[in-house]
This record gives sequence, structure tokens and C-alpha cells, in this order.
Amino acid sequence: MTLFLSEPAEGSVSATCTLAFEVDDVEAMHRTLAARGVEFEKAPQKLFWGYGAELRDPDGYLVYLWDEKSMREKGGA
Repeated sequence: MTLFLSEPAEGSVSATCTLAFEVDDVEAMHRTLAARGVEFEKAPQKLFWGYGAELRDPDGYLVYLWDEKSMREKGGA
């Protein structure tokens, strides 16, 4: 199990939920989903929470995609 902890943005007053999905290869998954028209806020890159990609679900919730190897080698904790 992996646990991501983050602080809410300054001035944020509403509760939110962030989903994180581990995939086999975050860069390959990004290419596949982008080719199907999925819009990403951030392509795979080093982010404050590690290495991965970010998109929003249809309700606007933030979704993280990551994989263990990239997290470890490119920006993980």
C-alpha cells in the first residue's frame, strides 16, 4: 500500500478527494489515454508528490497516475 499525504492549497475551504492509481507504466498509460482524447493537467513528470501524471475525472476530482519503477527512479520518495 502507498499513502500520499498533501496539504490543502492555501485559502481552500472545501473538502476534496484525490485518487491515485498505480499503473504498470505511467508514460505508456499517458500515451494511450491521450491518444483516446483524455486531457491531462500534467503529463508524466516530477511533481511534489513524486513522478507521475495528473488528470481530472468527470466530476473534477484530481487523479494521479503513477508506477513504482518511475516513482523510485525519477522522483519518488
